Amino acid sequence: MNPFNRADELTRRQFMSNAARTYLGVHLFPMLGGSIASAAPAKEIAAKARAKHVIYLYMDGGMSHVDTFDPKPKNKAIMGKTEAIPTNVDGIMVGHYLPNTAKVMDKLCVINSMNSTQGAHEQGSYVMHTSYNLLNTIQHPSLGAWVQRLGGPLHPDLPPFVAINTAGKRVGGGFFGAKFAAAPVGDPNQGLKDSKLAKEVGQDDFSRRLALADKMNRQFHNRYPNADVKAYEELYRDAINLMNSKDLKAFDLSQESEQTRKLYGSGRFAQGCLLARRLVQNDVRFVEVALGGWDTHYDNFAGVEGRCKEFDQAYAALITDLAACGKLQDTLVVVATEFGRTPELNAEHNNGRDHHPAAFSCVLAGGGVKGGMTHGLTDAGANKVKEGLVSVQDLNTTIGYALGLPYDLVLYSPSKRPFKMAGADKNQGKPVTELFS
Repeated sequence: MNPFNRADELTRRQFMSNAARTYLGVHLFPMLGGSIASAAPAKEIAAKARAKHVIYLYMDGGMSHVDTFDPKPKNKAIMGKTEAIPTNVDGIMVGHYLPNTAKVMDKLCVINSMNSTQGAHEQGSYVMHTSYNLLNTIQHPSLGAWVQRLGGPLHPDLPPFVAINTAGKRVGGGFFGAKFAAAPVGDPNQGLKDSKLAKEVGQDDFSRRLALADKMNRQFHNRYPNADVKAYEELYRDAINLMNSKDLKAFDLSQESEQTRKLYGSGRFAQGCLLARRLVQNDVRFVEVALGGWDTHYDNFAGVEGRCKEFDQAYAALITDLAACGKLQDTLVVVATEFGRTPELNAEHNNGRDHHPAAFSCVLAGGGVKGGMTHGLTDAGANKVKEGLVSVQDLNTTIGYALGLPYDLVLYSPSKRPFKMAGADKNQGKPVTELFS
């Protein structure tokens, strides 16, 4: 039996990471994972793709739809302290915490009829990112991994999938393997860490170490011709190409003017949105930026106000900036969350709101999406979807549709089980095509 196959996965990750540091003086940024799947023949996608990139803004914790994109001004009992304000589109209102977003509504499509089957954070976030329910027996590829696998990279050196200020387990490659995991950026102000030569390693020394590592890799691969080993070798090569790329400066926010940085705001999410704009301008295909703190079980209105303060400024700046530089037309900007919050207020928790997967809101902009519109409708109490229900799988399939990807292409895991970007057959998503111009 191949001893490499018997190795514990964590041990393999540690080995390759340590080898990179020891022999090359660099770190590997993706999480190391499983094998790449084989594919069934692709089906023709009828969509005329207008999107090339995705900026996926994830509201971690469950954003309240009632206080943001689905206010019910006639129902004071559920609105509490939140007031509905008009936008620059007649008939569309948002919560008063979003004054800047209200000014760019003509570029947005608000989906007020989202529905999820998962009401817990881990499970809800997992299905939102993968289209599949969380299982102990398999790690499904994340949405960014699917986009990378089906669409391929746009830039020869920069990572096609970048995750900013987000949990690594949400943005993994799953059974596609390490190559399809996101390159993580913790603090956008610091850019992509460990992407430069260590100070104590000169260029000549680096070249010698690289030659030694290549020799060892060839010997190891000849002895153990394993797909995982080849994948790790590709990771090393990708890391080296990135280090030598002139476009590595895409990760450097110091190249932006102080005026532009202030336009977005100073928080990590705000600067993450600015970094996302820089990355799509440099042909990174998929960028996720997370904003946590939306789990407002206690004192909902204070929590929503605080989260919206950073979100509203940064989001409106991102939409405006992308439109100004001509990138909004080929960049799909998604605002997503795992579920909404209960319209009914919990008086015992200082007017908190609890988890509510039955109805919530997500937002799309750019990439061929019609602006100045809403899709779907909840009832007067914002409890249930009344019209135009959109499942999590529908949303993810719509993203694939916008990119012109074969979202119903069947790929097989190493265990020979079939999977699709659109989700399992029993709840396979369908693109909401009426959202596109």
